[in-house]
Amino acid sequence: MPPLSLRAKQAYCAKTRRSNYAASLRLEGFDTSPADAERKLPSREEILERYRNRQG
Repeated sequence: MPPLSLRAKQAYCAKTRRSNYAASLRLEGFDTSPADAERKLPSREEILERYRNRQG
């Protein structure tokens, strides 16, 4: 079996991390779906801008 590339290892780790996070949320009582793991998260700047606009 050929050795795995760095990108393949990174993709596997990212997939496992998302799966573990979703399982953790389910254990805490949150309703999750597989689509939640595929949703793009906002950038740091987008989040900061939202909070700045709320504080008025």
